[in-house]
Amino acid sequence: MEQKSVTALVSTFSRAYHAENNEVKIFDDSMARLFLSEEEYGQISKNMAEGIGFFNPSFKGTPDEALRWVVDNQLSPSPLGRAAFTEKALYAAVSSGARQYLILGAGYDSFAYRQPAWAKEIQIFEIDHPATAKDKRAKLEKAKLTIPDNVQYITADFMKQEWQTALTQNIKFNKNQISFCSILGVVYYLSVQTFVDLISGLSALLPVGSSIVFDYPDENTYTDKGGERAKKQAMLAATANEKMLAGYSYEDMENVLSSHGFLIYEHLTPGEVTGQYFEAYNHANPLHPMTAFDNVNYCLAVRK
Repeated sequence: MEQKSVTALVSTFSRAYHAENNEVKIFDDSMARLFLSEEEYGQISKNMAEGIGFFNPSFKGTPDEALRWVVDNQLSPSPLGRAAFTEKALYAAVSSGARQYLILGAGYDSFAYRQPAWAKEIQIFEIDHPATAKDKRAKLEKAKLTIPDNVQYITADFMKQEWQTALTQNIKFNKNQISFCSILGVVYYLSVQTFVDLISGLSALLPVGSSIVFDYPDENTYTDKGGERAKKQAMLAATANEKMLAGYSYEDMENVLSSHGFLIYEHLTPGEVTGQYFEAYNHANPLHPMTAFDNVNYCLAVRK
């Protein structure tokens, strides 16, 4: 990628919009707005509101109402749900001894800049393409935010082996230290072989007791059985030149992970995600209910 990720910006927009427009939140990303310029925020708002005919042809309402509908139904469910799932799992991992947090495809993830007290003693490694990483650093500087001492940047293509070399050459990284690794919003864009290679690389890199968390599309996502939202999401990604590629059944995923030394510890389907993470928000917002995204599962696996 020679330019910053459009899907990463839209994901950040959805987290910022949710945080700013709701008292009861599925996930409160209080710093997401810092990673969007006024122009970017305004342009995404305009494009999504004007695209209501694509998302919901029968919709009637104001542009602001249209934007809210698109955000709540199309944009926010995945970024909010997977962030809530991940940070809950991260807290449990740190409580159990993990001392390194690897964020693959970090994009505009804000955890490192709003880290709670329990994260101060861990090393955080943000791994992403140079263009997005550079843009993120520039926005941090513009916001006059000091980068915490426990945050390291690894600029590399994590779909290639070079990211492992770049990580292991960082003097702060300890290959013998139990780690937690998140791979959010990434698996959709990887071929099956690239995904298998990534899991294989992590297996070789992470010691026993380490864990990985990721979201992934199920085996029906890119078929006629896929939900309408999933089909529209795939179309949007393709127009941004970020084509979605492969889907997996639970058995497929279990086989890939087990063959590389990982055991599934927690696995959530869309209905389970809605029940666990969206219930309080939906109770407080009966006019704007939200459900976890079609055909997207969450997985937490542990290195054995």
